[in-house]
Amino acid sequence: MSKISKFFKVGSTSSKNRGPTPQEAIHKLRETEEMLTKKQEYLENRIQQELATAKKHGTKNKRAALQALKRKKRFEQQLAQIDGTISTIEFQREALENANTNTEVLKNMGYAAKAIKGAHENMDLDKIDSLMQDITEQQEVAQEISDAISRPVGFGEEYDEDELLAELEELEQEELDQNLVSMGGLPSVPSASLPSRPASKKKVDVNDDLDMEQLAAWAT
Repeated sequence: MSKISKFFKVGSTSSKNRGPTPQEAIHKLRETEEMLTKKQEYLENRIQQELATAKKHGTKNKRAALQALKRKKRFEQQLAQIDGTISTIEFQREALENANTNTEVLKNMGYAAKAIKGAHENMDLDKIDSLMQDITEQQEVAQEISDAISRPVGFGEEYDEDELLAELEELEQEELDQNLVSMGGLPSVPSASLPSRPASKKKVDVNDDLDMEQLAAWAT
């Protein structure tokens, strides 16, 4: 036997020994489920038919009625077995579906991990650190430039605030003096002394005394 024929023989043997994929197994289980479901419907119909037969014969034909009930019991046992089988198949199918889902999830996660690893292979941590330092320095330079631009420009001259306030007071005094001059100035102070205050003692008028004497004489 040639090497090529051995190779193909081994390949065909390995393909035959290869187990079914999860998708193939799920498909087969679904087909079995459908077949058993149809069998369920058939047995349920037969049970109803045998029950009707037993009722029909009743006491008229006891033998036929008993045979119908026996068949009914046998169909009920088969139906119970099929119910259990379907439950087992459903559990197995759900387990396969979950396993298939987990496999796909892990496969996609591995694919993403490889993509991330490939992206990181082109990155040098030292270069990244240097780049981040450059970015930080440029940001600081930009901030300094912004601060310098927004700072008020004094053209290199600085003034003493006390001197400016003193100069302002002088200007206000000059303006006040000019207003007084335009109004004619302040009134001059009189040079003569003011008259003395009159004496507090009152002088008695002689005529008033005479009038009072006359009024007293008339009253008496």
